[in-house]
Amino acid sequence: MQAQALFGKTSNYYRGYFTLAGLRRKLRLMRLNALLMCRDQDSLRVLAAALDEMGIEQEVCLSVPEAVELLMRGHYSALVLDFDLPAAAQLARMARMALPQRRPVVFAMIGALTGVAATFEAGANFVIYKPLTLEQVTRSLRAGRGFMQPDRRRSPRQALETLVYLQFGIAALPAIVLDLNEQGLALQAAESLPLVLEVPFRFVLPGANNRVEGTGEMIWADDEGRVGILFSHLTPASRRSLKSWLNKRSSKKRSTRIAARPERVRLSPPALH
Repeated sequence: MQAQALFGKTSNYYRGYFTLAGLRRKLRLMRLNALLMCRDQDSLRVLAAALDEMGIEQEVCLSVPEAVELLMRGHYSALVLDFDLPAAAQLARMARMALPQRRPVVFAMIGALTGVAATFEAGANFVIYKPLTLEQVTRSLRAGRGFMQPDRRRSPRQALETLVYLQFGIAALPAIVLDLNEQGLALQAAESLPLVLEVPFRFVLPGANNRVEGTGEMIWADDEGRVGILFSHLTPASRRSLKSWLNKRSSKKRSTRIAARPERVRLSPPALH
């Protein structure tokens, strides 16, 4: 009887050991990572030390266009932004538009001249005051860690998750494509856009390296940054690439009946058909 009790305790001990080992293995596969948009070397050294201490991988970029491209191509658990850099608030708004499972926790680095309220309105979840100290950054990261999504390398991507750039004068404004067909597209920008007659655009087809470029007519826009564009001109190569991509996507849908259809975003006015 004593032997049986001892064997039971030993069995439970090893069962717990292997469960803990499995958990550690799982945590290694689902690492947390952070994208830093910062140019100040002193701040970067403090951030690197704090992130290393927390076991969070890190990647540095220097501009909003580079950060947007990285966010669209991969998953980041956290986004650390220096709000003294141009368009940092716009990037925070775009990060907030991501799907919940791909939405990073946004940490805003602010100086004395940056308003805290405006920072949170732009989409920041936590504020870090400059000049940075290791204690402050570590405390903020610990507070936000429970909200961070791990980097699951096999997580599914949305079929239409790609960027489109609209050219307003010398400024190229990034937005997310919501709906796409041969006649036009619907998109989501970080803020409301002016309704103009024609706007040049360019984007890369999802899952392909083919670039589509041309001009389009903005036929509607709302206060939430959603816009409908009707193609008025596409280059011949762009039109061929778009038609081929749409045909392949339709064929794939027909042949894969068990695959879930991507959720359509309801827009008002309705999306293009």
